[in-house]
Amino acid sequence: MFAVIKTGGKQYRVAANDLLKIEKLEANVGDIVEIGNVLAHGEGENVTFGAPFVDGAIVTAEVVEQGKNRTVIAFKKRRRQNSRRKIGHRQLLTTVRIAEILLGGAKPAKKTAAKTEAKAEVAAKTEAKAEAAPKAAAKAEAAPKKEGKAEASEAAAPLFKAPKGEPDDLTVIKGIGPVAAGQLNEQGITTFAQIAKLSDKDVAKIDEHMPFSADQIKDWREQAKELAKK
Repeated sequence: MFAVIKTGGKQYRVAANDLLKIEKLEANVGDIVEIGNVLAHGEGENVTFGAPFVDGAIVTAEVVEQGKNRTVIAFKKRRRQNSRRKIGHRQLLTTVRIAEILLGGAKPAKKTAAKTEAKAEVAAKTEAKAEAAPKAAAKAEAAPKKEGKAEASEAAAPLFKAPKGEPDDLTVIKGIGPVAAGQLNEQGITTFAQIAKLSDKDVAKIDEHMPFSADQIKDWREQAKELAKK
C-alpha cells in the first residue's frame, strides 16, 4: 500500500519502511509522529483520493535523524552600481522512516510522540508570528522616518551647481552608461571639464551620496581631463 502525504508545504508518495527527508518536525530521534494530511492512498490500481484529505487516514513515521540540507547561496550583483549581496541558507530537515499507513481511524501500533506533526506545524507558525510581531512594529515605526527622509532627499538641492552652456555626452567616458549619466546630471555634473576639476573632497562627497566608488570617479576624472582638452 502507498499513500500521498503533505508536510512542510510539499507532497510525498510513501510506503511502509520508506526513508524520507522532510522539513523539520519538532520531535526527538526515536519518536513516532503522526502525519494526518493524507491526500490519497491505494494499492495497485485501486486508489482513493481525498477532498483535499482522506478522512480517518493517517501515516505514522519514526524520527531517525535531525539535520540540515546543503547550503544554498543567493548572490545578486548590480552592474556599475557597486552593489553586491550574498545570502546563504541551510534548510533544517528531519529524516523519518515510514512506519504505518492507517485507514478508517485505526490507531497506530506504536505510541506517538506528545506533539504530532500537525501540532508541531501550528506551534512553529505561532512562534514565527510571535517573532514577526516586534519586527512588524519596528518597521511600522521606521516607516514614517523613511518617508520623511525620502521627502527630505527629494527636496534636497543637487550636490553641485551645473555650469551654463551645453552639457557634454558623459557616456563617452568609459564606465558611464545612460543611467549613471542621468544620475550625474541630476546632481549638477554635466560636462567633462567639471569632472576633470573634481577634487579629492568632491570625489569623497560623490562616493558618500551616490552609488559610485571613489576609484570609479577618479578613473572618470582622468578620462575627462583628456576629453576636456579636445
